[in-house]
Amino acid sequence: MKPSDTELKSKLTPLQYQVTQKEGTERPFQNEFWDNHREGIYVDVVSGEALFSSSDKFDSGTGWPSFTKPIQTNNILEKTDRSLLMSRTEVRSKSADSHLGHVFPDGPAPTGMRYCINSASLRFIPKEEMAKQGYGEYLSLFEK
Repeated sequence: MKPSDTELKSKLTPLQYQVTQKEGTERPFQNEFWDNHREGIYVDVVSGEALFSSSDKFDSGTGWPSFTKPIQTNNILEKTDRSLLMSRTEVRSKSADSHLGHVFPDGPAPTGMRYCINSASLRFIPKEEMAKQGYGEYLSLFEK
């Protein structure tokens, strides 16, 4: 269940609130996870729902964390975004309806997709902390 706006304003940083609740965008190359290379998963900063795996992360050169696919497609919603005088596909989390970023069809194989996501909408769970924090079911993503 999504927290109230008052709860969100007290729980999130101003940047996290602006990005997730007001469809904001953080600065490229000046955000927490654009250059993170640790193994783990990325979850919605509001709801904690699992969104992306470091196994699917790649350097897109854009300055934002980029992924080829979500962990589970049913945790992601896609909406048409016609702001900025163009048409793009916005990516939102399903449970909390957090604005995450956008998806573009210019990513690498195997999907050809680039989920360009704001770090401010994410919380990173390192692989070694996943079981302890209740995300043990996703450890199989890192089995070779």
